[in-house]
Amino acid sequence: MTDPSVTGELVGSGRVAPAGSVTGSARAYAPRRRASWKSVALPSEHGGWGLTAEPGLLGILLAPGWSSLWIAVAALLAFTARTPLKILAVDLRRKRMLERTRLAALVGIAELALLAACATAAVATAAAPFYWPLLAAVPLVGLQAFYDVRSRSRRLVPELAGAVGVCAVAAMAVLAGGGSALLATGAWLVLSGRAVASIPWVRAQVMRLHQRSTDGRALIATDATALVAATAAFALEPSLWPGSIAVAATIGAQRLIERAEPMPAPRLGAIQMAMGFAVVAITAIGVALA
Repeated sequence: MTDPSVTGELVGSGRVAPAGSVTGSARAYAPRRRASWKSVALPSEHGGWGLTAEPGLLGILLAPGWSSLWIAVAALLAFTARTPLKILAVDLRRKRMLERTRLAALVGIAELALLAACATAAVATAAAPFYWPLLAAVPLVGLQAFYDVRSRSRRLVPELAGAVGVCAVAAMAVLAGGGSALLATGAWLVLSGRAVASIPWVRAQVMRLHQRSTDGRALIATDATALVAATAAFALEPSLWPGSIAVAATIGAQRLIERAEPMPAPRLGAIQMAMGFAVVAITAIGVALA
């Protein structure tokens, strides 16, 4: 529903026509709908692109090779396939068959086929088995899917579960490239710490932007969890110490940023993407120089 006071201000300013009339100005300000294929094929979670690309990129940098590349591409395909599969699951659960349902099924099948091809290529080119991180991530991704089907994927728990699950891609790529299990686990922990600290913080900043109250204790808890994950990564694999420090620096930078005025969501997303890729780069450089 639209806030009547906001509507009144827009009408008074001439940006929105009164009810019952259609003017050129009103048509100009009418929201544009996304093309049907885009609405079922491309995720609307812009931040998810960075959170999905970071583990794949770190895996490629830590264990260069065809197997890590195929795993990274497969992760991106899994991220895009989530959108049509979610639409399909929601519509089937509500016992309805719409045009978008059929389109989502076609797009989902195509993306899953490409995903299967990438997975096959990764297995064929892998220097060692890389399955256990995938098995460990299945419950986390499954929890997110459970919320997806019920149209509750925007809640904090499924977002965190899905992000931590996706970070397993870095561990899979490291193992497939012949890296050690300790390095693989540590890389997973570094990126998990970055995600656990960043997702709740972004949500809090969006709430600030809309002048809603936030729970500071929850942010303290997630920050502490992220620091524990980063510390555990260093304890497992000392060469990851720059990545662990980068996670701590990210938390500190976020705390400094929140002292300023709330910023628009696009700027928040750009800052988060820059921070995420910085963590990836610092982590990879630290391991290369160890």
